[in-house]
Amino acid sequence: MRVLVVEDEEFLADMIAEGLRRDALAVDVAHDGREALERLRLGDYDVLVLDRDLPGLHGDEVCRHVVGARLLTRVLMLTAAGSVRERVAGLGLGADDYLAKPFAYEELLARVLALGRRARPALPPVIERAGIALDSARRQASRDGRHLPLSRKEFGILEVLMRAEGAVVSGDDLIEQVWEENTSYRTNAVRVALSKLRAKLGDPQVIETVPGHGYRIGGPA
Repeated sequence: MRVLVVEDEEFLADMIAEGLRRDALAVDVAHDGREALERLRLGDYDVLVLDRDLPGLHGDEVCRHVVGARLLTRVLMLTAAGSVRERVAGLGLGADDYLAKPFAYEELLARVLALGRRARPALPPVIERAGIALDSARRQASRDGRHLPLSRKEFGILEVLMRAEGAVVSGDDLIEQVWEENTSYRTNAVRVALSKLRAKLGDPQVIETVPGHGYRIGGPA
């Protein structure tokens, strides 16, 4: 899941981003509305965590852009104003959810995950294939009943491959969906993370390399 956090208070933006990254999400950050629009034009995001009171270009205008461009991105609007009138106004702009400051991080995470599920085709809460069970909500994975202690990048790769249901996923697509935007496409980040993931999955190997195309999860669903 890719998330764009737009918040002009840099400390709060960094706190939200680091928390979401610890929970295995790929997160980019913008500090004003114009920067947010530029990032939305260049990348596909599942969820936009959007401060309403932004300098320069107001958060309302960013939300209108998402709705007007018919992006699949779900919008969680943040604001210090938590009145019913403010919430109704924010939702009326097309935001999918609304959270007043101050908020508990656990609630923000739950709302982001719920919106992320709505941004994608519906899948069972637990995805199973080739003896692997992956629970996205709990951020847990196992193989043949054995818990897999995965890093957030390893979990992200496994989730993308599991969601592909046996289809080939390119290295560029893995970079796009799992890593933040400043990751160079020329690095060997995918190869290194895949090597560690394969080692933790154990034998027999289920992640197949399709030369010239990418990777896929083999074996029966």
